[in-house]
Amino acid sequence: MSVRDRVVTATASRRGVRTHNCDAAATFTAADGTTTAAVVEGIGNDPQIADMSHVLAEVIARTAARRGVLAALLTAGEVVADPGVDGDTPDAVAVVAVVKAGEETRIGWCGDSRVYGFDGQRVRQYSTDATVGEQLRRNGVALDVAAAHDNWLRTCLSQATIATAFTAYVPPDELVLLCTDGVVDGLPDGVLEDLIGEYADDPKALAEALVAATEPDADGYRDDATVVVLTTGPTSRG
Repeated sequence: MSVRDRVVTATASRRGVRTHNCDAAATFTAADGTTTAAVVEGIGNDPQIADMSHVLAEVIARTAARRGVLAALLTAGEVVADPGVDGDTPDAVAVVAVVKAGEETRIGWCGDSRVYGFDGQRVRQYSTDATVGEQLRRNGVALDVAAAHDNWLRTCLSQATIATAFTAYVPPDELVLLCTDGVVDGLPDGVLEDLIGEYADDPKALAEALVAATEPDADGYRDDATVVVLTTGPTSRG
């Protein structure tokens, strides 16, 4: 495998103000060089949710390498679909990417974690939040009204089906970024783009800078923040 064919990954996570970090991330490289990454955000905050998030991230990353992103999300959904006898099985949202140098990147998501790409010039958001707020915006509802519904999920892993787990092919960008909504909501406007531009050649520094830059809201609440960065080809640190 040449330097240009390498897929470099970096992960960073920061607990928010609550007791447990219920985000999780996993990466996996298959024998053929296919590299996958998954970011999972547990819904709620307790040790069981935190533990399950790590299980789901591993299931998604490893399944996606052989079976693709849709199968990975549906498989993870089956892990949490049955609430158990106590009716308290944790749930989560997730995003996944399958990267192979020189090929289009396959992404999938269920919920409001996001995928961004950077081609060396422009940052693009490739995923669409599966929230009531985003649905209202796309139907012309006033932005301030729609924003009040951004925390209402339209789907999560336990409800994942071929109609509610979304997939897309995106260009073979130099950099792909997966992140939870704690990153998106916690960064001031323009900071995500600025940090990607500054640290695009150093995936680990970029991941750490993004989670470190998240800020609390007006009420003092700061969510868990988790990032996976994937790049193809040489980097200054890779």
